[in-house]
Parts: sequence; C-alpha cells; structure tokens
Amino acid sequence: MGNTINVMIVDDHDMVRKGLKAYLLTESDLLITGEASNGKEAVTVANELKPDVILMDLIMPEMTGIEATREIMANHPSIKIIIITSFYDDEQVFPAIEAGAFSYLLKTASADEIISTIHKAVLDESVIEQKVAQRMMNQLRTKQQSKLHDELTRREKEVLLLIGQGKTNSQIAEELFIGLKTVKTHVSNILSKLNVQDRTQAAVYAIRNGLTR
Repeated sequence: MGNTINVMIVDDHDMVRKGLKAYLLTESDLLITGEASNGKEAVTVANELKPDVILMDLIMPEMTGIEATREIMANHPSIKIIIITSFYDDEQVFPAIEAGAFSYLLKTASADEIISTIHKAVLDESVIEQKVAQRMMNQLRTKQQSKLHDELTRREKEVLLLIGQGKTNSQIAEELFIGLKTVKTHVSNILSKLNVQDRTQAAVYAIRNGLTR
C-alpha cells in the first residue's frame, strides 16, 4: 500500500502491546502512533491522535473496550476499531459490534491475519473471526424465531401456552370452552406459523420463549 496507516494499540497487558507492536512494525506502511493501557486512556489518546485504526482489547480496568469503542465512535466515526480479544461469548460480541467495532478477531489470530485485517479496514472491508460470526448467526436465528409467535392470534397464543404446559387437545378444548375440532385447527395454524413439525416442538418453543407462565 502506498499510504501510511496510523495504528493505535489498546491493551492492559504490556507484553501484548509489545507483541502486537513487533508484528506491525514488520509492515512498512503501518505506523504505531499511540498506545493505551485502559479504555479511559484510549479515549483520551484517540481524541489527540485520531488514528486510522485502533486495535482494542475488551476487558480492561477503568473503562472497558466496549465503553471506549462507543465513546470513540461517537466522536470519531471514521476511525476503524478492530477488537482483538480472548472472548467470543454473547455478552462481549454483540455489545462490541453495537458500540461500533468494525472487525472482531480473537487473540489466537496470526500476525498475518491481524495485518490483513488492518489493511482491509482502511478499505472498508470488515473481518469477523469465524467463531464470532457463527455466534452472531446463531443469535440472529434465535431473534428471528423469537418473533414468530407475534404472528399468532390471541386465541392461538392461549392454545400454545397450554401446549407448553403439556395439555392434550381435549384438555385445551375443555379449558378454553371450544370444540376439539377448533383446537386442532388452532394447533395446525400454530405449527405452520412457528415453522415447527409437531406439538412437541411447539411446546419446546413456548418454554424457550417464556410463553408458558
């Protein structure tokens, strides 16, 4: 690349910062313009230096990487923040992305992967580590599925609640004062709308989505 990329490193472990620095200095177009050992310091240094890319850890004292990312992006939306962390659980991944992180890598990433991600960032190409991407896809599917019961009518929701409680069609008919044929129709509609195969899967859906209380 012809242009120099100004990079800032944020991590509370001195050895990690030194290691990353050693990796990046092998690239002639990467310039380490600043470092920070916690989120609060990261915000201050970013405001002063306005780097092109920030390599950001998540778990740090005084201010987390997520909080720092949110504040930096609010002030400097053009900065590309690349999360480099050991964590890929839902409590870290989604808040970091929502805060404005551009890419997300694990600390198991190779030097070449980190350098490549920096180069891609300045070209507006985001990189999400495979394990993290899988988490995001699973979460998205869960969110999509959790909205399916919004399509149910009030009566269908009542029937689903009773299915989740393990009630038979006859028991549902008796409890709701409706005919058995009507119950079967409601059950059929529920299975179709929830995209499940049978009433057992419908019961599991109801339990997982807190619809059995």
